Amino acid sequence: MTHKFILALLSAVGCLGAQAGDTPPLRITKQSTEFVVQTPSGPLVIRRTKTACGVAKGFIQPLVPQPGVTPVTELEVLHALNDPATMVIDTRDEDAPLESTIPNSYHIPFNELEDRLGDLGCELRSKKQWDCSAAFKLVVFCYGPMCVQSPAGIASVVRMGFPVDKISYYRGGMTDWEALGLTTVTGNRPISSRAKPPAHSTEPAR
Repeated sequence: MTHKFILALLSAVGCLGAQAGDTPPLRITKQSTEFVVQTPSGPLVIRRTKTACGVAKGFIQPLVPQPGVTPVTELEVLHALNDPATMVIDTRDEDAPLESTIPNSYHIPFNELEDRLGDLGCELRSKKQWDCSAAFKLVVFCYGPMCVQSPAGIASVVRMGFPVDKISYYRGGMTDWEALGLTTVTGNRPISSRAKPPAHSTEPAR
């Protein structure tokens, strides 16, 4: 595959980077905007540039946001959409999920997750004491690999006692879903339409 062909392919899908000199610099991690690689020819600085395939907000998230959480790809998300024991949740906190989202997903903003454990199938045993042993399995996503919202939402429900082995994280989010050309819909599945999780369901979200 020639260099010219690669450039043509990237240009065709609209993923070429913006021109050098764009400001402000985009973050790679929470603390840094560049990463130095030691090559045989000397140090090489890796930076991020804005592309049509990604948003500038945020910084690159780990594949596993909390120990025990399962990272998943588009294939696992597709199967989870048909699983009555699983809720695929769009955790973006803006109106974006209403304009373009994954079909059959629910919309619960990341900063509301811990206050809506009942919607996730948990039962309140006492004041602020939840039992989530029979809750739905969750597949959580937001904007994409740079989005901090899903990891923050996952951290919040784990703090409340939600089992990590019931949580899957689709880090690719809408950035990867749309870049792959997968179908999107306007509007999310109503929370009121989902049934209770099947009893004694132990299969992981796949």
